[in-house]
Amino acid sequence: MTVGVLAHLFGKLPYRELAAKVGEAGFTHVQLAPWRAISDVDFNKPGKFNPGLALSIAEEFRKHGVSISVLGCYLHFFVQDEELLRENVERFKELIRYASLLGAPMVAAEVGRNEDGTPYSERDWRVVKEVVRELADEAEKWGVFVGLEAANDHLVGTAAELATFLEEVPSSHIGVVIDPGNLLKTENLARQDEIIREAFQLLGPRIIAAHAKDRRLSSSGEIETVPPGFGDMNYALYMELLEQYKPGVHIIMEAAQEHEMAQSKRYIEGHRIAAQKAQQV
Repeated sequence: MTVGVLAHLFGKLPYRELAAKVGEAGFTHVQLAPWRAISDVDFNKPGKFNPGLALSIAEEFRKHGVSISVLGCYLHFFVQDEELLRENVERFKELIRYASLLGAPMVAAEVGRNEDGTPYSERDWRVVKEVVRELADEAEKWGVFVGLEAANDHLVGTAAELATFLEEVPSSHIGVVIDPGNLLKTENLARQDEIIREAFQLLGPRIIAAHAKDRRLSSSGEIETVPPGFGDMNYALYMELLEQYKPGVHIIMEAAQEHEMAQSKRYIEGHRIAAQKAQQV
């Protein structure tokens, strides 16, 4: 399976134009976050999706040899504003209901973070568990997966926290979007192999998709995100473990600008092919 890309890395465009650009760039699948990537329909409130629109979007991507492997949402699932929280839940549920018509097997998300640095509370954990249970129930009705991703500074910020969360919110319709880059920070980059191995040991059997970015220390000594192949993340190890646990899983490239995409795509695919060959020995 080749490497896909976040659709909104091409900008927010009319979906016909977006589909053409993705196909022209040589990608065969995307993670599509409608309200970040599509400009000719306002998806910032729930209610705009309908069967005709969903099928039209999917068909336009198919015309250019592109499938929608993941629906992304980037929504906050424990925000204090109750009205906004319910709106976020309904937006995610709408993606679940139309995922099959869009050809996507999953809807993925990080659960959110406090942008102001406020410490997380028992209320935050209680609410996010209730929300994810509700979303998993909806996903079960429609035969799709909810993909959860751990990310530094988010409520669910480590592989261990996500593993515990999955135990506390049991559902066969919840899977993991693995992204080692999201688990690396300034303090642990030197121990990245340990961090990556731990993530697969804890989450490997639940992986349903993978993200690919790169990380390195900046000139000031702080960690920064760069396109795959432009940093210091151990991609050989990442692809080795990904092939070991989930051969053929969709990989979605992040963090690249259009002029960097081809190089980053070749870099990921090169490491993946090497890992596949090593598995066959």
